[in-house]
Amino acid sequence: MLNLTFLVTGGAGFIGSNFVPYFLENNPKVHLVNLDKLTYAGDLSNIKEVENSKNYTFIQGDICNRELIEKLFTKYKFNGVIHFAAESHVDNSIKNPGAFIDTNITGTFNLIDVAKNFWMDGPNQVKNEFENARFHHISTDEVYGTLGEVGLFTEQTPYAPNSPYSASKAASDFIVRSYFHTYGMNVVTTNCSNNYGPKQHDEKLIPTIIRKAISGEPIPIYGDGKNIRDWLYVLDHCKGIELVFKTGKTGETYNIGGKNERDNLYIVDTICEILDEVRPGLKSYKEQITFVTDRPGHDFRYAIDAARIENELGWKAEENFETGIKKTIGWYLTKYND
Repeated sequence: MLNLTFLVTGGAGFIGSNFVPYFLENNPKVHLVNLDKLTYAGDLSNIKEVENSKNYTFIQGDICNRELIEKLFTKYKFNGVIHFAAESHVDNSIKNPGAFIDTNITGTFNLIDVAKNFWMDGPNQVKNEFENARFHHISTDEVYGTLGEVGLFTEQTPYAPNSPYSASKAASDFIVRSYFHTYGMNVVTTNCSNNYGPKQHDEKLIPTIIRKAISGEPIPIYGDGKNIRDWLYVLDHCKGIELVFKTGKTGETYNIGGKNERDNLYIVDTICEILDEVRPGLKSYKEQITFVTDRPGHDFRYAIDAARIENELGWKAEENFETGIKKTIGWYLTKYND
């Protein structure tokens, strides 16, 4: 990939800000333009390590602003889009679903429609200079709904979103799918399991547990703590995204999961045990665990079958939860000036 320019949306958010430095280091001849609205979930300090890179440009802006998207395509002549930008917190989607409809559906439509118009002369007619241009849409396992105690989400699992957040992501997935089937556009989609690691927003489960623990506050756990998620270390996810963007089959979906199913009780117990070791107090941090009223529509279990990306593209998660969580705790202890 020589002298290509790619647009990354949401590159100041959690996953995007891990992806941008990783991708630039791996692809030194690529120019990345990072478009981020800098909502509460985006932070320029997340990407300070690349802010002076000659291959990197940051632009503050909203993917809902179609005129801006068109100007950027005209100026930079993007050869690819890697689309992270999304409202993603389920609790927030329950309180304010409109923001999720705007960003996740309208924003995604703006991006892919402008890209299609810029890269193609008509259905199945790609302009010569953009014959390899690709739109990579980053999505979530939550579009599949909830699982019982057994089974895994595959790429063939029917969509059954249960929150305004997951419904908006499902809609965006379908928009991207339609641009492949209707226009022959070069698209790929990845649906990931729960990410964790450095740079995650304080509101999410694992940063909340760490922050509350070391500040001596009650550590809130929804319901009985038995909800299960498949945990994926964020750098493993970034490696999967790069692989699909470069080598995935056009029009296809790839599920990226860590094969690390853990319930919330295990998560909080493990974090407290590690903190008891590395930052011991007068008593165990486990004594701060507090159970709070469950949130509406809280899916019981998510778990991804990542066999396709493993078998077809050769991806494999390098971190298990126990190795990844130690790295994560170390990063947050530094962040919280501990």
